[in-house]
Amino acid sequence: MESARQVLARVKSRAAYPILGIAMALATTVVGLERTSFLSRVVDESAVVADSSSSDSAVAAARALALGTAAAQAGVGVPAPAPGLDLDVKHTQVDSWVHRFSTSLKGDFQLSLNRMDKYDDMILAKLDERQMPRELIYLAMIESNFNPTAKSRVKAVGMWQFMSATARQYGLAVGRHVDERKDPAKATDAALTYLSKLHDRFGSWYLAAAAYNSGAGTVSKAMRKVLGRTTGTDEDFFRIAKALPKETRDYVPKLIASAKVGSDPARYGLEP
Repeated sequence: MESARQVLARVKSRAAYPILGIAMALATTVVGLERTSFLSRVVDESAVVADSSSSDSAVAAARALALGTAAAQAGVGVPAPAPGLDLDVKHTQVDSWVHRFSTSLKGDFQLSLNRMDKYDDMILAKLDERQMPRELIYLAMIESNFNPTAKSRVKAVGMWQFMSATARQYGLAVGRHVDERKDPAKATDAALTYLSKLHDRFGSWYLAAAAYNSGAGTVSKAMRKVLGRTTGTDEDFFRIAKALPKETRDYVPKLIASAKVGSDPARYGLEP
């Protein structure tokens, strides 16, 4: 059975067809064509390839304008989702967490997936807008199980588990009468800004996630100690893992495992 997210994506895709048809008809009128089947192949959101019977640059420009206008009006394809995280990592810790999420922690993971349905449209839209990997939504799962009022023993609060000082640094109001760490949309904006900044600093989403958990200084120190540099790749997380705190060593494997199970729950015996 399709999930709510799958149904929504299908409905949006179907809704785009009439608008695309109108836009293509307008483009045909502009260039004086008799045919409406001039669109042969989409290359990306803003460019198309002309069919073999026409090489006129004006036609190509009109087609691109029509497609771009239709896509914008339909709310699809603009902007394109960023490349996803590599979920095919072969590592014993990843395998261990996949096993736990589908066995001993299966009930908790299912509860998190059910709660995720309330927030995934909002979070995914914000990730797409920033062209960040969609799998980063699972950081909110491993931080709080998508609980916007969660509070840790060290007083981190909200779905993205911000400490008060970091929350204020990224624009969230934290005080006696208001705590925007508990606001799912505002806290998501702050978390994605923070993650984007960490990615710019380290050059890797896995290293950024590790820094989100343990702090940028901790990851920088481990990078310098093991690799002699402070920027790297996703693979570098596993190279420096032994120099990181235990919680952080588990953090990225948990992210990868959560995304693997969450993206195909039926495969692991959970409900979509």
